[in-house]
Parts: sequence; structure tokens; C-alpha cells
Amino acid sequence: MSQGLHNDAAELNLTEATGPPSVGFAELWRPEQGSEFPQGPASVLLKYGKVTADQIKSALKRQKENSRLTVLEALVESQAVDETTALKATAAYFNIPFLSIEPSDVDSAVFELLNPEFIKRKCVIPIRREDDKVIVGISNPADIFLVDEIKQRIRGSVQLVVVSPADIAGAAEELDKSGIQGVDEIIQGIEEDEVEVVEAKSDEVADLEKIAGESPVIRYVNFVITKAVQDSVSDIHIEPGENALRVRYRIDGVLFAQSTPPIAMHPAIISRLKIMANLDIAEHRLPQDGRIRAVIHNQRIDLRVSTLPTTNGEKCVIRILDSKSILVGLENLGMWDDTLENFRRQIRQPHGIVLVTGPTGSGKTTTLYSALGVMDGDALNISTVEDPVEYQLGFTNQINVREHIGMTFAAALRSLLRQDPDVIMVGEIRDEETARIAVQASLTGHLVLSTLHTNDAPSSITRMINIGIEPYLIAASVNAILAQRLVRKICENCKTTETVMPERAARYLAKHNADISQVYRGEGCDKCRNTGYKGRLGIYELLEVDDEMRDAIIASPSLMDLRRACAAHGMRTLVEDGMQKLAAGLTTIEEIARVTET
Repeated sequence: MSQGLHNDAAELNLTEATGPPSVGFAELWRPEQGSEFPQGPASVLLKYGKVTADQIKSALKRQKENSRLTVLEALVESQAVDETTALKATAAYFNIPFLSIEPSDVDSAVFELLNPEFIKRKCVIPIRREDDKVIVGISNPADIFLVDEIKQRIRGSVQLVVVSPADIAGAAEELDKSGIQGVDEIIQGIEEDEVEVVEAKSDEVADLEKIAGESPVIRYVNFVITKAVQDSVSDIHIEPGENALRVRYRIDGVLFAQSTPPIAMHPAIISRLKIMANLDIAEHRLPQDGRIRAVIHNQRIDLRVSTLPTTNGEKCVIRILDSKSILVGLENLGMWDDTLENFRRQIRQPHGIVLVTGPTGSGKTTTLYSALGVMDGDALNISTVEDPVEYQLGFTNQINVREHIGMTFAAALRSLLRQDPDVIMVGEIRDEETARIAVQASLTGHLVLSTLHTNDAPSSITRMINIGIEPYLIAASVNAILAQRLVRKICENCKTTETVMPERAARYLAKHNADISQVYRGEGCDKCRNTGYKGRLGIYELLEVDDEMRDAIIASPSLMDLRRACAAHGMRTLVEDGMQKLAAGLTTIEEIARVTET
């Protein structure tokens, strides 16, 4: 690639027959007024005989059929013109140079001005500096929002050039590897089993600390965590394979691949995280749990770190705990007004048990914390028993379960009853002893909030019977059961109507007797990582236990009989609540089926 930027007509091979080869193409061509076709790169190709009018008409027809397709892309797909010629026409239309680049043409220091993931996703690449400008390659200069984002990220004067997506991807892949190679060089020659055989433990620890303390490792770990906080990630998974290391983010309940650093980085990354969490970096055979407290972008973040030995090495999961995200307010959880009002009434009761049920990751803790948040912490003595305490609540007394020293849920709950409590939150009812003490607490004038792992509200009753609680005690103590799931919301930025409902979706609606004529979906955009979803909301099933339901529970019915009794009682099921949110255009059929179908 030549060092000077130019838009040479001979290189473009688009000059008119009478045009001198040294004259820039943009100087030869000007948009014509009154043309039957829209002005753009395609009209440049027509002007210089690279395509015919019929080919452009055909491309325009294809574009109407597929709104995501540009006219230029339609021309390339139909093989009316090759990609390089199309890109040269784009460069000429915008009066900027077209360049072919090799990885060696890119200044590695300038490349680091943009995040590698951003470079690959947006198909842009910083190439080098010329005078006071940064030369940036881009495949679609028509995207003015992307151009503005590039300028904001680089924070300096930018000059654009058109570069093919293949050249950008090749250079980015090469330079991204070379950026990680610095870490490879640091840990070169240090194998996982080599560390295992060192007899002197102090030397082993010293070696690991040295590796984990090298700046490239620190920078990479900091990047993974910072990027996760920026993208509203709930969990980071660092998973070693036989020949590869995989880093994945959980966003809105779904895992996405973030990067695949070399497997040689694995010991250094795990050791760095152990040092940050005050864990034993010399212990590789047993699981460990720790906590990191950090300030990221002036935001206080707690990170819960868990390591687990696997056949390929230690896997590490980092859970990101943001106290701002947990107290979202009951009104923001996605309950309909009638469900919200009924649930508020239940948590205002002076005594009894309110259960929140659902699988792991269904938002039970958020619901319970939000319920505590609407209570008067000054007038009430509110206490919680959790395993572990993940979020600090200033208005409650929080107790951490430590089973290895005998501080179990049951032991903590038993002691709390001597502390004059008004409201007790038990993280989970796991066994008969804890359930029995919770029942006794509710019958002696305390409001107990807790969770169970069951599929729906009626099965919570049978679950308590199965762990040993008599039906008459359940009927006397339980006030309400809220079953819930989390579904992803349709991205508002790219939300569109589903023009033709898929046959599978129509069958699903018919199966549940749902009369919904119009459904929505997200097309995918930059704001939602091209998934069509952004954020989550709950779907709920609230069972209020009144006298009629208490009589049904005392009879110790089967689960199916209990479900029929709840339906006759007017309880709106999870699927029914989901269908209402589907009709409101909040989520999709696929999401409802994903979280409710067994």
C-alpha cells in the first residue's frame, strides 16, 4: 500500500475513455440531476458502463423485497459487478480513497485505538497516522452514525478510506493475535502440569504471582471485566478446553462468546483472578469462592468469583453484582397492575408466608429484595438469612449462612426468632427443618418471605408436603405463592411487526388457545448485539391462598387436582401471562416457549 492517500482513476479502472489516467475519478464524475435512478455508488457504476440500467432496476426490485439489502449489495449478489469494483465506486461517490491493505500496512499502536471486538463487528480499522490525522479504513462510509462513533472513540482528527471487509478482517485477525502474543511470550515454557510438579510450594506461588502480575495479563483481565460491566453482563465464564480457552458473557440470560484467547493464557488469567479475590493460587484441586470489590467508571461493583477444577483445568465464573440493578422497584418488574396490587397486599400482611418460586436465574432474589424495599425499614425490624449475602441492603439485618460451622438456615432462623423480628426473609427453604421453623414463625406473628425451586405455584404446595410439612400447617401459614420466569424484551430500536407468522408459532398459539393476530420481533441492530432483544421482564403466576384454597390444600390433593383448583380459582398461569405480554408486543413466542415449555 502506498503511503500517500489518493483516489487514482487508473487504480479504480473507472475512468472514461477520454479521461486522462492521472485524474481522480471524483474529479471526472458529478451526480446528474433528473436521473431515473437514486444517486449513489450504483449510479457511478452506471455512468461508467460497469452495469446496465436493467441490472440496476433488477437490484432495486430485490431491495424492495429485502429492506436490509442495499442496491450495491444486490448488484454484487447478482454478480452484475464484483465487490472490489463496487467498493471503488463507493469510494469515488464519497470522494475518499480506496485502499487495499495487508496486515503489515497497519500500525499496531494505531490499531489499539479501537477495541478489536468493535473493529471486527463494525468492519472498520485504524491503519496509521498521517500528520495529525488517524487514517481509518471503513467498508461502509454511508453509515454516518458509525462514522460519528469512530470519531468519538478515537477522540482525534480522522480521515476515512474505503477498505474491503476481507482486508479488514484479515488484518484485524492478524493484529489481534499479535496483541495476545505478548502474553504468550510471558508464559512461554510454563505448562500447567509443570507447575504441579514443583515441590517447593513457595516457589510455585511466587512463579504464579509473577505471571499473573505481568501487565498484559492484568490488562486483559481488566478488559474482560470492564467490557462486561459496559455490556450489562450478569456472569463471565472462563472455560478451558483441551486445546482452546473460551470466554463467554451471559447477557439477558443467554450466553454469548466474547473471545477465545490462547490456551497458554489460562494459568495466568486464573491466577490473576485468584489474587484479586484473595484466593489460594496454589490450590488447583478444590473449588474456591471469593469476592472482588472494584470501582469501574466511578461505579462500585462487587464481583463474586467461583473456581471449579475440570479435566482441562480450572473453570472460573465471575458473577457481577450491581446493587443498583437489584433494587429496581416492584413496579418495574413487569407485573400487570392487578398482579402488582395483589402482591403488594400480600407483603403488607402482618404474618404468614409469601413464597417466590422458579428455577435458578428466574429473578427470585430481585423480586424479594424489591418487596423488602417497599417496606418501612425504620418502623419494622427486617432481617434476612442468605447463602451467601450477595447485595448489601442498608435497611435490613443480613445474616450469612456458614454451614461448615453449623450456621445453617435453620440455626439462623431459630436465633432470629429471639431477636424480635417483624419481617424475615429466608434465602431458600431447602429442608424440612427450615420449612418447619418458617411455618412456626409465620404462625406466631411474623411475616416470612422465602423461595422454593419449583416449576409453578401449585407445585410449591406439593413440594412442601413432600419435604414433610403437614397440609393443615401449609394451609394455615401460606398466604401467597408467586411463580416467575424472565423473558427477553424485544429491542425497541429495531422492533417490527411479524408480517407472516411462522407455522410453528401459529401451532403454539393454537395449543394454548391464544387469539393473537399480530406479533412482533426485533430485526437486530447494534444496540441489541443483533439479537433482536434488549433487557428482560418477568412473567408471573400469583396464587393467593384464601379460605377456599385452604380447604383444597387440607385435602392433600394431587398436583393435577391442585392445578385444576387454582385454574377454577381464577389464577392466571405463567403461559397466560406470557401471552398477554406477547399481545402487548413486549416479547416473542420463542421466549415464552423457552422459559415455560418442559
